[in-house]
Amino acid sequence: MIMPFIERFIQFIRKHRLLAHLTYWIGVYLLSMARYNSEISPRYTFSQELLNSLFFVGFAAITSYFLAYFVLPRLLAGKQIVLTLLSSVVILYLIMAFSRLTVVYFLEPLIRPKPFEQESLLEIFGDLVYLFWNYFIHSFSFAFVFVFIKLLKDQYVVNKRALDLEKQKADIELMALKAQLNPHFLFNTLNNIYSLSILQSPQTSPAIARLSEILDTLLYRSGKMFVPVSQEIALLQNYIELEKLRYDERLAISFEHQVQKDVEIAPLILLSLTENAFKHGAGEDAGSPEIRISLHQERDRLIFEICNTFKVKVDQQLGIGLENIRKQLALVYPKTHSFETIAAQRVFTARLELRLIQQA
Repeated sequence: MIMPFIERFIQFIRKHRLLAHLTYWIGVYLLSMARYNSEISPRYTFSQELLNSLFFVGFAAITSYFLAYFVLPRLLAGKQIVLTLLSSVVILYLIMAFSRLTVVYFLEPLIRPKPFEQESLLEIFGDLVYLFWNYFIHSFSFAFVFVFIKLLKDQYVVNKRALDLEKQKADIELMALKAQLNPHFLFNTLNNIYSLSILQSPQTSPAIARLSEILDTLLYRSGKMFVPVSQEIALLQNYIELEKLRYDERLAISFEHQVQKDVEIAPLILLSLTENAFKHGAGEDAGSPEIRISLHQERDRLIFEICNTFKVKVDQQLGIGLENIRKQLALVYPKTHSFETIAAQRVFTARLELRLIQQA
């Protein structure tokens, strides 16, 4: 994706701050000199106009930095607004008066044909109308553009910092959620393998191999925000096979999946839903529990549905398990998912739908 021009411009300003400031004021100086035309009875020669423009641009820069770095931050902060405005008026008046004083007693003797009559200090400081129209308006015209660019840059920095903090917060919360899920799953799985080892079952080695594949996925292949759905399908298959060893023929389970493309989804969400079904379905059903899992793709949507029977009264929230899943979905798919849970006729159903186009 091509970075927007304004964003690249602001990044350049932040990275090369001194160069950006110099470039701006050199541009202002050249623009000020562009009005000079030697063929239309000029007031000054070209070399004199160079010096004259340099003076005015210099005082425009002083006005700009005062407005941008003193007045603007205090007004935006909303503190001591009246005092800031009053002090700003006084300081701007002094800047304009000092500008006129410098022009009269330093610049004009260098470039103005002699003899000429110089203004007195009282005339310089007392002629507010002249100072406003000939000095403040001239300086403010350049300062306005300077302040606008600074406002644009500051707003970009604030927004970017807010986005970075929000992303860091989301990443930390997501890592915390995964940390809550993984130990719970490993605890159950290790208990299953421990039971097999006590019975010296020939299925112990395959179970360890499946656990090794699961650990490899959890530790090394689930660190990204999105992973291939084929990885999650393999993870579910390994998990289901381990759980089938625990429940033998007592558990009726089916897992159907049909995905046209190896799209990417957030890791461990499907595993969390499956683990939840085993924990609150098969784990609490002493009879003949049943779990049905389906995963299929419909155009730009990936639909995962899992149903499990239960014997005792079920709360649709089911504690921390589904709550963690909802938080993870809210972080990764804030507006591109739907998640519903229904408990009816001793069957608990969780249905997750992800919009793949927005996620990609």
